[in-house]
Amino acid sequence: MKISRWAAILSMFFFWPGLALAANFDGSQLSPLWGIPFAGLLLSIAVMPLLLPWFWHHHFGKVTAAWTLAFFLPFALIFGPALAGASLVHALVAEYIPFIILLTALFTVAGGIFIRGNLHGSPGLNTGLLLIGAVLASFMGTTGASMLMIRPLIRANDNRLHTAHIVVFFIFIVSNAGGSLTPLGDPPLFLGFLKGVDFFWTVKHIFPETLFLIGSLLAIFYALDRWYYRKEGVQPVDPTPDTGRLGFDGAFNFVLLAGVAALVLLSGFWKSSVVFNVYGAEVGLPGLVRDAGLIAITFASLKITAEKVHEDNQFSWGPMAEVAKLFAGVFLTIIPVIAMLKAGVNGPFGTVVSAVTRPDGQPDPAMYFWATGVLSSFLDNAPTYLVFFNTAGGDPQVLMTTLAPTLAAISAGAVFMGANTYIGNAPNLMVKAIAEDRGVKMPGFFGYMAWSGAVLIPLFLFMTFIWFR
Repeated sequence: MKISRWAAILSMFFFWPGLALAANFDGSQLSPLWGIPFAGLLLSIAVMPLLLPWFWHHHFGKVTAAWTLAFFLPFALIFGPALAGASLVHALVAEYIPFIILLTALFTVAGGIFIRGNLHGSPGLNTGLLLIGAVLASFMGTTGASMLMIRPLIRANDNRLHTAHIVVFFIFIVSNAGGSLTPLGDPPLFLGFLKGVDFFWTVKHIFPETLFLIGSLLAIFYALDRWYYRKEGVQPVDPTPDTGRLGFDGAFNFVLLAGVAALVLLSGFWKSSVVFNVYGAEVGLPGLVRDAGLIAITFASLKITAEKVHEDNQFSWGPMAEVAKLFAGVFLTIIPVIAMLKAGVNGPFGTVVSAVTRPDGQPDPAMYFWATGVLSSFLDNAPTYLVFFNTAGGDPQVLMTTLAPTLAAISAGAVFMGANTYIGNAPNLMVKAIAEDRGVKMPGFFGYMAWSGAVLIPLFLFMTFIWFR
């Protein structure tokens, strides 16, 4: 029987009218074993590209589907198709689909902008480009800013002898820390926005931390790049010919980027009583308008962008398809993990909840910062944010007010420490792949961790004592 036929049967099984119930269930009744598919998927993402790169490259979608079915089929058999179907629909409609639509729009629009001209890399110029990328990241996403800025940065330094450190700091600053100020910047913050966190809450509460981290990284990078630059002496002949004055091809996509920001803002400020019930999951009219607009912007970008711009950018759907497939599995297998964390100290993960809670019962911001950060380093920061958002109670109104230091710690830990490894944030691997394709010899998984351990961890320790005590 073909896979498509199986998919049709499973769809009828899960979505048969009348079967869908509320997706909320008592996580305290679950065994920690229900977290195995989630852990297995994340372990596969971390290890298989290193140990079995050829197999992973060709079959990561099948591996993701296998772990997802390893959760849903037993869950449906034990708890019934109604609860399984409602949980599936809620995860897709309320979280995954809006998330992937925004990511696709940013990826497409950024891929339609090509920066013309050949800059000549120097410590000052490179630091300036990283700063520009950091500012752009909070408005066009770490994915969008990374895809826009990494190619001209590599091209500017293609006659340098030492370039790996440039890309490493690019990942630190542009692909992670720069996206910490708005829900447009990084996937974890957008998930928080979908949960009810105000659009401007993050910039109000972690701006000093962001300014310190980015400023420190830029200063360290400038000193290091200047040392390499002097060590190299006379630069080799630049292999990239000058192509005239600097400029942009596909510049109309900047207008579309403004449209993306406007739609996200609209969905946050527009309050409507119109709500649609999709098999137990509530979908508000503002969210539908936002997602429809983002889809329209994606198609508009593809329509108006000249083919040559995409060719110059080496634009392809491969990175986006990989992120979409992997995150689909992550968002679905994390369902029981979130339910168990919501159960609090009496649930299967009571030890985790206790570790981030002070003796008086109040959350410990420092522990939330490091717990969220460490897991974000290895498990991907978007689902990790959700885990600790729910561990802290999951009520956005309480988290934005009474527990504001806790939400700030969760947000900072998820965004900042996603830079600790290649797998901490989706753009990290995209940037690494582009750099290696352009001839940059990037450090391996543990080599990159040596960089983050030497540069980032001391800064995070300092931030803990200043802001998250």
